Amino acid sequence: MWHSLLLGKWKEFFFWLPIEELIQSRQKEYYDALGTADAQADSAGFVELMLEIICDSLKEVTIIGHSTDQDSDQVTDQDSDQDQTLVKRLLSVLGDDTLSATELMARLGLAHRPTFRKNYLNPALEQKRIERTIPDKPNSRNQKYRKRR
Repeated sequence: MWHSLLLGKWKEFFFWLPIEELIQSRQKEYYDALGTADAQADSAGFVELMLEIICDSLKEVTIIGHSTDQDSDQVTDQDSDQDQTLVKRLLSVLGDDTLSATELMARLGLAHRPTFRKNYLNPALEQKRIERTIPDKPNSRNQKYRKRR
């Protein structure tokens, strides 16, 4: 409830977003991120998760609300633009190196693995901008990533 209250004081429409419901539906992830932030004395992963939850909340309202085709196109364009920006950032820190997910996250200054996978790694793989070094074992602990050749 404090999330909506703080955000609502900043911008009134946040009072009406189902942020608390989304946090509740991702409660384990929320508390894990909070615990990690506390243990590492670094709130970046927690902040990323909260921003993701707020973004999901906004998307939910847009989908449930009276969105037009133009609104939907605009959300899709914004998502696509964000994916492109984050993929470019990933490619920039990757350079010509071959790195593990942990090494990539460190270069990006990220601590929250699910956010990294959802916003950076998976879009880059889907766009075929990067490739796995062990393509037949995507979950290998020795997996690394490089720019696609």
